[in-house]
Amino acid sequence: MIPAFNEERRLPPTLDTLFAWLDASAYGDAEVLIVDDGSSDGTARVVEMRARSEARLRLVKNPGNRGKGYSIRHGMTEARGDWMLMTDADLSAPIAELPKLFQAVEAGRAVVAIGSRSLDRSLVGVHQARARELSGIFFNRVMRLVTGLPFADTQCGFKLYRRDAAREIFPRQLLDGFGFDVEDLVIAKRLGLAAVEVPVRWDNVEGTKVSLLSGVRSFGELFTIRWNAVRGRYDRSRQS
Repeated sequence: MIPAFNEERRLPPTLDTLFAWLDASAYGDAEVLIVDDGSSDGTARVVEMRARSEARLRLVKNPGNRGKGYSIRHGMTEARGDWMLMTDADLSAPIAELPKLFQAVEAGRAVVAIGSRSLDRSLVGVHQARARELSGIFFNRVMRLVTGLPFADTQCGFKLYRRDAAREIFPRQLLDGFGFDVEDLVIAKRLGLAAVEVPVRWDNVEGTKVSLLSGVRSFGELFTIRWNAVRGRYDRSRQS
């Protein structure tokens, strides 16, 4: 599942890469779900045209531009597979890293696996700008202090969820912004759902949608998550 906002240019080569890899792998019948977050370009058109000749491709649309967190929640509730992978439109974590996540959940009996850029930094081929990288490291330290999560990197957009775990986690997600990654892992912990962190190859790709303001808001959302947890707001799903 890929959240997409104004990805008209990046999606065609990304879809080529995904389907070529799937065809050569053990996951050939996997569905590829694109969540269009109210794009103002031809993102939806690109997907719809490709879906005419590719039955494994499906498009869902958000009701306007709602944010990455909303897109992930929407996509996870629409996805049909037994396992659900979220990845980014730029494939900064190559799809070929997916077997590592499956191996990790099988070895550790986990139901969630998150890709990590921090556990083995030698796997990072192209780094972010130094200031952004340092900001990410600082964010992680604050995140650990505020939430108690043990992970070294919660913000890598390459995560695998077992279907039953996703059905418990995502209806409880409250944030639509970039803090959703942390929120979902806090929810998993509260529900007793085991998550494992896995080092993956990763390359920074220019064109990030994460603005400075979005980054600052993510810090504030950590405290929102802590407050929501204290108040027990994750103990019930939004649907209930």
